Amino acid sequence: MMTQKYINELSYKIIGCAIEVHKHLGPGLLESVYESCFIDELRTAGLFVKSQIYIPVFYKGKNLGGNLKLDLLVNDIIIVEEKAVEQMIPLYRAQLLSYLKLAVKPKGLLINFNSENIKEQLVSLVTEEFAKLPKV
Repeated sequence: MMTQKYINELSYKIIGCAIEVHKHLGPGLLESVYESCFIDELRTAGLFVKSQIYIPVFYKGKNLGGNLKLDLLVNDIIIVEEKAVEQMIPLYRAQLLSYLKLAVKPKGLLINFNSENIKEQLVSLVTEEFAKLPKV
């Protein structure tokens, strides 16, 4: 059964994998380099990962042909948007929130690998879908 606790534990595991990648590579590389290593780390941790997946955008119940491209979808539950940027801007947070809403997922993580400490720039967002789930 899906619970808030399960999703939070899964998030913790994902963040641990990101930290492991960052520990080995450090900041300053291309996002694609981090993504390859991150996917490998997530799969080694026993997680199911889809990368660069397209999801249709529905507007008022209609699919008008547009698609969103998500960086990663972990265990079909958590959207992970990766960045390798000098500075995080509010737009990235807004994008993740829109992705979560349109994909109907309970939680998302925004991770910037181009930082001295991943935890300092990590953004974790939850949606109404998360709030609807039992806590334990």
